[in-house]
Amino acid sequence: MDIMQIATISLIKILIIVGILFTVVTFLVYFERKISAWIQDRKGPNRVGPYGLFQSFADVIKLLLKEDIVPEASVKTLHTIAPILTLFIAFSTYAIIPIGPNIYLFGKEISLAVADVNIGILYILGLTSLGVYGITLAGYSSGSKYSLLGGIRSSAQMISYEISMGFSIAAVALLAGSMRPADIVASQSGLMWNAFIQPLGFITFVVAAFAETNRLPFDLPEAEPELVGGYHTEYSSMKFAAFFLAEYTNMIIASAMISLLYLGGWNIPFIEKLGLNYNLQTILQIGAFLFKIGFMIFFFIWVRWSIPRFRYDQLMDIGWKVMFPISLINVVYVAILTMIIK
Repeated sequence: MDIMQIATISLIKILIIVGILFTVVTFLVYFERKISAWIQDRKGPNRVGPYGLFQSFADVIKLLLKEDIVPEASVKTLHTIAPILTLFIAFSTYAIIPIGPNIYLFGKEISLAVADVNIGILYILGLTSLGVYGITLAGYSSGSKYSLLGGIRSSAQMISYEISMGFSIAAVALLAGSMRPADIVASQSGLMWNAFIQPLGFITFVVAAFAETNRLPFDLPEAEPELVGGYHTEYSSMKFAAFFLAEYTNMIIASAMISLLYLGGWNIPFIEKLGLNYNLQTILQIGAFLFKIGFMIFFFIWVRWSIPRFRYDQLMDIGWKVMFPISLINVVYVAILTMIIK
């Protein structure tokens, strides 16, 4: 394919992914409310539209019509840039995540990722490490002590848990012998899922994902009881919506990464033995990957409404005294396992 064809296909992929993410995030707010209502034995949204399905759209309209208030003492440029930066990084991370094996359209082989690169996992680590800047800048630029404390908490929390996450990913790459997402999925064929082979790495990665997405019980950067709303206290209208959107986008990406690295990605155990048509098999594999992502999103929501928030000292203790040593032990275990197998 020439450069124009590659650029056109990439642009189409980007537009499709952005459209899907916006739609999914909109309905995720609805499903989170419904699931929390189910957990707490109440009805949840049931007024706007059939079964309350239009509640999320009503919320979007409400945020669009709200006044954008910028505090007098804020650093106005940074106050505007922070939510844009957070949202941009959240959407950019999805570029290297494939949702299935390569497909064939019009006689051409097309990857189901915007960018199928050999160092895809490093790309994700690089972008997630940048994600902290948006929240820290939001806290700093707001001119509020509550926002500043939320931003500082976020930077300390993300740095602490990124180390454990990095070691967990390193163990997966070591076992797969590659940092390319498709190769990592291929290494988990059959029932050789990393969640079974290295359960310690799976646990540390899932816990670190909760901390990276600022979800309960790790939502200390927001922490309404002591920080009012944390880093986004002084935000309103669509700037607040951008942070909200980025949080749910990050939750989808975290769920996709857990599925990709530890739950076999789009692999369905022993599906090759069924002798199915390639296109049918591909559709089933895409469906399996989306199901795994959906299950992990449900898990994120379930934990949020079931476990209370940690104190900040407990959060840091878990990060440095529990997660860090366990992730190191897991890397050593996987290195020994790799030597034995290979």
